[in-house]
Amino acid sequence: MISLVCLDMAGTTVQDGGVVVDAFRTALTDVGLEPGTAGHDDAVQYALDTMGQSKIAVFTALFDGDQVRADAANAAFERAYADTVERGVRPVDGAVDSLEALRASGRRVALTTGFSPATRDAVLDALGWRDLVDLALSPADAGRGRPFPDMVLQAVLRTQTDDVRRVAVVGDTVADLLTGSRAGASVVAGVRTGTHGDADFRAVPHTHVIDSVADLPALLERVDAGVDAPLATPVGA
Repeated sequence: MISLVCLDMAGTTVQDGGVVVDAFRTALTDVGLEPGTAGHDDAVQYALDTMGQSKIAVFTALFDGDQVRADAANAAFERAYADTVERGVRPVDGAVDSLEALRASGRRVALTTGFSPATRDAVLDALGWRDLVDLALSPADAGRGRPFPDMVLQAVLRTQTDDVRRVAVVGDTVADLLTGSRAGASVVAGVRTGTHGDADFRAVPHTHVIDSVADLPALLERVDAGVDAPLATPVGA
């Protein structure tokens, strides 16, 4: 039985209406990459390609390890996102019902994100989700962000899950799927509600692709029953 479900936030359980990308654009402008320039456009594309990863890690890579500039960009991103979070976020259709169904079935639920703890908590408060999940983790809580397995493994430790094979990891980006496969989760599922799609998912190991998180409780019931068992060799492996 899958006993722990690790779910991404933006694009998987949370719909932000493009606020993340807008905040990236604002941050880039604040550190001198003007809109309309090749540098700005390339940086936005890199942000899209690496969506799901730790934001500070993305900025550090963008600025070739210049930590001062990366920290400034990350701070500008956090401010821009915080300014719009209350009007810009809402649950993905069916997300609340799914979270409630997962916990009602006896599963523990962990949300994971590339956001800082402050931004993550602002999103949770805006949605009123504090009591809807067992825990929520950011890279700062675990050591490293996606695509490393740290947040999933930290969730395993904090929930006292006794076997990584009893874990499901679900997200809308390649980084989410890499995190799940590297952590040893039995179910590593992509959802089609966010940044990446089927063609992206095929490039990395995963076990399932579903239309949205609304389909997750039924999928896990089938997995538990052995009707839709994870592949011995994950797709993309």
